[in-house]
Amino acid sequence: MVQAADIFEAIMVLSFGVSWPISIMKSLKARTAKGKSIFFLFLILFGYAAGITSKFIKASSSGEINYVTIFYILNFMLVGIDIILYFRNRKMDKIAEEKNKN
Repeated sequence: MVQAADIFEAIMVLSFGVSWPISIMKSLKARTAKGKSIFFLFLILFGYAAGITSKFIKASSSGEINYVTIFYILNFMLVGIDIILYFRNRKMDKIAEEKNKN
């Protein structure tokens, strides 16, 4: 049975989730890691991992996985993509710096 708390949690996770595709598009277009905080991205990733873990712990006692878990997993994957792009862009920054030195 869906409870009000689950609905509000889903709204919260969806609200955050809308931000990640935008962040990914900016990372793709910018082609630079400047202005991004890898610490922040890993902190968010850790938070989503904790949320997913919480959902699985609750599921082990109730026998069912809450649908909100899907949104946590989706957001986790989107942040993971943004982290990959951060490292790609950082590499591109280093290449550009080397190019500018010559």
